[in-house]
Amino acid sequence: MTQPLPKSLPASLAPGKSVGGYRIVQKIGAGGFGIVYRAVSPTGQEVALKEYLPAALASRAHGDAPIVVENDKRTLYRIGFRSFLEEGRALAQIVHPNVVSVLNFFQENDTVYLVMNYLQGASLQQFIVTSASLKHPKVFRESTIRSLFDEVLRGLRVVHQHKMLHLDIKPGNILVTDDDRAVLIDFGAARDVLHQGGNFLRPMFTPGFSAPEMYKRGKPIGPWTDIYAIGACMFSCMKGCPPPDAAKFDCRSILEAMMADLRGKYSYMLIDLVLDCMQTDPQARPHSVLSVQKILSSPLQVVGHAALADRYQATQFLPDALRPESKLAR
Repeated sequence: MTQPLPKSLPASLAPGKSVGGYRIVQKIGAGGFGIVYRAVSPTGQEVALKEYLPAALASRAHGDAPIVVENDKRTLYRIGFRSFLEEGRALAQIVHPNVVSVLNFFQENDTVYLVMNYLQGASLQQFIVTSASLKHPKVFRESTIRSLFDEVLRGLRVVHQHKMLHLDIKPGNILVTDDDRAVLIDFGAARDVLHQGGNFLRPMFTPGFSAPEMYKRGKPIGPWTDIYAIGACMFSCMKGCPPPDAAKFDCRSILEAMMADLRGKYSYMLIDLVLDCMQTDPQARPHSVLSVQKILSSPLQVVGHAALADRYQATQFLPDALRPESKLAR
């Protein structure tokens, strides 16, 4: 299991401070592995700057203070440091519209910074919460889920082709940009594990979206682990809530009962795909992102008397947050 986060999180860098020539504008997010800032490059470009600062291993009293790592945590901190740096090198080689771009990376202040393109939009999690609050029979239409995850899978397939895993795919790490693209973000948990034989610093777990093998030492991690998370994200788009935590002994029975309630609202193909992606046994899951793509792109079926090819369903129930021009409102 992972270490719990300390009650006091490390202080973020103050607005106006400069690191590596990049001027901090504001903090825009934080997670188990670091802090993300909106910043301005030396050429005036707006960027996202991610600082490696794992809250469980390091502390910082204020924005101008040095990073403090206790002696008994230095080994883990340095392992994560090297992994974060290698992650930057690997991600910088990936150029794909559905994967966040790493523009630069550098070391300073006894830590590592990744410079990424700054994307404006809203997370899939925000869309799910807004849509679920409307109490509509379907959180998202099936055509919406297919369109959205077709893009997510295109990006993930390229990540896997570069021998990397994401390992923290969840609705909060899928951004729907203002120009209507689904982009995988926050690779803070990603590791070049396929080259390293699975020896890596295990990331923080996200209950409901982390595969069972993430919780058990000695269990192999691979593309199948990300595929589980993809199924969990599709589940959330259908139910409006996270799936049951894989660490619970009755997780599978709860999941199947929850999915049974969706029969008649979504195609059997989509329901069965989610259940297959979220199999407890990794060998029972689809073996690659491509195999998931092929299933997801199959024609919509008719269930009972209701055609599920509802791309043109009326959108008057959608709030402003689910803007009509977005794929999430089609």
